[in-house]
Amino acid sequence: MSDNNYFLSSFLGICILVVGCSTTAVEHRNQVCFPQSCVNVQIVQKIEELTRGLQFRKSLARNAGMLFVFSQMSTHPFWMKDTFIPLDMIWLDEDQKIVYIARQVPPCTKDPCPTYGPTTASRYVLEVNTGYADELGLRVGTRAEFKFFEK
Repeated sequence: MSDNNYFLSSFLGICILVVGCSTTAVEHRNQVCFPQSCVNVQIVQKIEELTRGLQFRKSLARNAGMLFVFSQMSTHPFWMKDTFIPLDMIWLDEDQKIVYIARQVPPCTKDPCPTYGPTTASRYVLEVNTGYADELGLRVGTRAEFKFFEK
């Protein structure tokens, strides 16, 4: 085999390997899946992460969100202080069933900021771009499936 053919074969093999690895990495994102679609999520469960949430972010990808994971069931009220992105907030119980949706929640522009949340206990809250809950046809009672992958 000539040096050029060997180089070309090696280069193509590396390219195939890299593309194959990157495709696998993309498929293994943490997701919250509903019957119509999956949302790629950042999972937050440490107290400082739960407190900060999406504050100060200027954008959120269309099919992305943040999943708040609480250690116990409660009503978990949320507010939009220092949050610049209008959101849909979706509360789910320990069985991953939607118990409440706050739709098209605007950023808070002055204190005191209103709070949003259910009277029903939940364990998780999913924040997504405003209008996304309607786009997916989400309703109280819709069940989600969590697909989490270790880093």
